[in-house]
Amino acid sequence: MRPVLLMKVFVTRRIPPEGRAALAQAADCEVEQWDSDEPIPVKELARGVAGAHGLLCLLSDRVDKRILDAAARPWPFWACASCEGGPSSAPSSSGMSSPSRSHGSQPVEGSASPCEAVVTVLRKGANLKVISTLSVGVDHLALDEIKKRGIRVGYTPDVLTDATAELAVSLLLTTCRRLPEAIEEVKNGGWTSWKPLWLCGYGLTQSTVGIVGLGRIGQAIARRLKPFGVQRFLYTGRQPRPEEAAEFQAEFVSTPELAAQSDFIVVACSLTPATKGLCNKDFFQKMKETAVFVNISRGDVVNQDDLYQALASGQIAAAGLDVTTPEPLPTNHPLLTLKNCVILPHIGSATHRTRNTMSMLAANNLLAGLRGEPMPSELML
Repeated sequence: MRPVLLMKVFVTRRIPPEGRAALAQAADCEVEQWDSDEPIPVKELARGVAGAHGLLCLLSDRVDKRILDAAARPWPFWACASCEGGPSSAPSSSGMSSPSRSHGSQPVEGSASPCEAVVTVLRKGANLKVISTLSVGVDHLALDEIKKRGIRVGYTPDVLTDATAELAVSLLLTTCRRLPEAIEEVKNGGWTSWKPLWLCGYGLTQSTVGIVGLGRIGQAIARRLKPFGVQRFLYTGRQPRPEEAAEFQAEFVSTPELAAQSDFIVVACSLTPATKGLCNKDFFQKMKETAVFVNISRGDVVNQDDLYQALASGQIAAAGLDVTTPEPLPTNHPLLTLKNCVILPHIGSATHRTRNTMSMLAANNLLAGLRGEPMPSELML
């Protein structure tokens, strides 16, 4: 009987059903999954990725040299071509969902299987061929090390643009119109009558909106804000993007100019060495006292200590964050004590349709990479 050549795939979390189904239907792969909605511990990630040909991970999984080295460990696997029902998954005590087949007993290397239909496939030091991340951001991946090893990387751009832009606008409106405060007043009895000066916030009509990073998501945010009567759009980034900016008549300005002139600032840039800590004390000091700050990019773009001081001192009016450092933010963090700071648990892409589409794209990237085919969305290193 010709050996059944199976490629090991390790998935670091439960993923939405469409992506999970795509992997389950791949006859050339044996999938092992960390069977939890919570992040996989580093030790378990190192164990699970041992000998893997493909890794499907999330943005909360740091794939560094240690994990890449762990992937080169031996992986014994015994494939039976005739076992009824094919591979099944049974959670282990460690939280792993592991491949299993109903053999009479497990063979040892070099011996014949007690099941005549069993063929032995033993992967020794198999190199990781592809990493597929269920995210747009890739700052959790050691890209230099990955490139050095010739590993391909897939990611999920475009498919979450609309959902993230919707969330950004929702967060901006929630923050500038003080909705959490208003809801709390209804619940705690603070709503006694209509009051002319009570819970007043800031509106978008005739305002200036500054966008840090006019990429796909930045453009989608501007597109959704324009009908609110925004008078002027500003943007900053590595370089001017005149073609993209033309739709909104957006002006390219320096970061200090954007901070000083904007009534609303939305951060939608990638996390890079240049943008890490970009929004700091100097940035907030240049902002208007009536300005509202929103970050939907990455937590490390913002110096949170400086943001706290700016909010607590009244240097800026309010802030809305969908990303923080760390994630989750400790419940005793100073920012959580402020009424003028709205914090969400990184839910920018959290719609059923978007997450399913992301999982399907991540699975297809992985399978294409394993088979040596073009990926639907490959990050070119």
